[in-house]
Amino acid sequence: MEPFVKQVKEGQPVLFTIDTWLEQYKGLTAGFTSRQGGVSEAPYSTLNCGLHVMDKPEHVIRNRELLAEAIGQPFDAFTYGEQVHGNEVTVVSLIEKGKGRTSRESAIQAKDGFITQEKGIVLCAQFADCVPLFFYDPVQQVIGLSHAGWKGSVLNISMATITLMTHTFGSQPSDIRAAIGPSIGVCCYEVDETVASRVYAALHEISAAPDEQLSVIRGKENGKYMLNLQELNRKLLEQAGILSSHIEVTQLCTSCSSDDFFSHRKEGGSTGRMVAWIGLR
Repeated sequence: MEPFVKQVKEGQPVLFTIDTWLEQYKGLTAGFTSRQGGVSEAPYSTLNCGLHVMDKPEHVIRNRELLAEAIGQPFDAFTYGEQVHGNEVTVVSLIEKGKGRTSRESAIQAKDGFITQEKGIVLCAQFADCVPLFFYDPVQQVIGLSHAGWKGSVLNISMATITLMTHTFGSQPSDIRAAIGPSIGVCCYEVDETVASRVYAALHEISAAPDEQLSVIRGKENGKYMLNLQELNRKLLEQAGILSSHIEVTQLCTSCSSDDFFSHRKEGGSTGRMVAWIGLR
């Protein structure tokens, strides 16, 4: 069953929510925006939530406000970082609440992962093919969100996020729920030898068997490789101690589903950004 369920309501942005989590854990909000239901103009039409593309800032801010209104959270709760495709994860306190929601300059700088135990903070990260990783510890009431492109994946941002949850808030990996959100799929993600070598090195680090490696990356006759970033991150989550039964994995490909999602690769880099969010009410 697809964990990210499309929500279409008249007059609101189209969203994809992790319904199994929201049904089981009252007070949690978590999901992923689409490209539909905003005010931006082409090529960012219409729900672009990225301030770092060439969209009008006032349109982006309005789109972010529309997301807040749709999920019933105050706009000043939404907290953004300036992502750099690394594996640095930070703890977000009430001091950082609301950073980055109206400008890049005010965002939490040079971070790709965020965790918090504070209620009333909505963690946000931006995507247009990379893998959104959601984390929730229902025992210690800790949430996390990480941005895993191929670089963040091979740098094992999954482990970095879980380690910080453990050291800061006492989370046990076996208690943590994780979800892998909409991102470019193995059907569409062709990479070169440089990327492939880094992926193979990451798989070697976790002692992946040959058949496990084939489920992540396969060579092609043209000398390129097809990469399954979602499966790579699932294996990294399990290696970090997350139970397989606690991992939700989407089947949605941002490149295939261009009616619903922006895709940096498919659209040649001139496109908008979706937002992944998670928060404790």
